[in-house]
Amino acid sequence: MSRPAVHLVDGSLYVFRAWHSMPDEFHDVDGHPVNAVHGFTRFLCELLERVRPEHLAVAFDASLTTSFRNAIYPAYKANRELPPPDLERQFVLCREVTQALGVVVLIDHTYEADDLIGSALWSLRAQGFRSVIVSADKDFGQLLGDDDEQWDYARGMRWGPAGVHERMGVHPHQVADYLALCGDAVDNIPGVPGVGAKTAAALLAHFGSLDALLDRVDEVPFLRLRGAASCAQKLREHAEAARLYRRLTRIALDAPVAHDADALRRAPGEMATMDALCERLRFGPLTRTRLKALIG
Repeated sequence: MSRPAVHLVDGSLYVFRAWHSMPDEFHDVDGHPVNAVHGFTRFLCELLERVRPEHLAVAFDASLTTSFRNAIYPAYKANRELPPPDLERQFVLCREVTQALGVVVLIDHTYEADDLIGSALWSLRAQGFRSVIVSADKDFGQLLGDDDEQWDYARGMRWGPAGVHERMGVHPHQVADYLALCGDAVDNIPGVPGVGAKTAAALLAHFGSLDALLDRVDEVPFLRLRGAASCAQKLREHAEAARLYRRLTRIALDAPVAHDADALRRAPGEMATMDALCERLRFGPLTRTRLKALIG
C-alpha cells in the first residue's frame, strides 16, 4: 500500500497474555516476579524486528475504575478484579521498557487504551496514514477504514473492514450498535434482553443503525425473525438503555493524544536506561542483545 502505516498496539492485552502464559520463574533483583515483563518484552522485540515501524505507539490502560464510562454507567467493568500488586508493578515496568526502546506510550486515567488508539488513528488518518491495530479485541473493528488493518499477532491473523463483517456479521460502522444490542459480557454491558449476536446482526442488516431500528421498531414484528414480536417489545422497553450502552461501546475519538504524526515517530531509544532495566529485571543475554540491537 502506498500510504504510510502507523502501528497502534494494545499494550495491556499483551501484558495480560504474558502474565498468564509465562512461567512464574522470573524475578527482578529485589525478588519481585517479572514474568509479564519478560513475556511482553519478547513480544515487543519481535514486533519491532519484524516490522521496523517508523510510526508506532503502545497504549496501556490505567482507567479500570476511573474512565468516563464509569461515570456514565457505574457497573461498567465492575465484574473485573483489579490487577494484583505484583502485576500492577509489572505494568509500570513494561511501560519503562517500551519508552526505553524509543516507542511512544499512550496512557490516560479518563480514557481507555481503545480510546487512545482510536483518537490517534482518527488524527493520523486525516494526515494520510493508514493504521495497523495490533490486538485481538473485537471492539477495534469499529475503527477500520478501507486501508486499515487489525492484526491478531499471537494467531498471525490480519483483516480489514471485510473481515469485521466475516467475524461479526456487521460492518465496522455498526460494531458499536451491535455490541449495544447484544451486550458485551467482558465489559459487563448487558445489552437488550433476548437479543443475541445473530439477532443483533440481522436487525442491523435490515435497519442499518440502532437509531433507525429504534425509530422503526414497529416494523420488527413483521421481520422473519424467531420471536420477532417479543423482540420488538424488548426493544421498546429497553430503548434508552440501548442508547446508553452505545455510549459505552463506542470508542472515543477525542482522547488527549498528540495530533502531529511526528509525535508518534519512533525515537532512537535510551541505552543507559535500557542497561539499567536489563540489570534490574535480570534479562538474559539473548534478550539484552535484542534490546541493544533495536536501540543501536
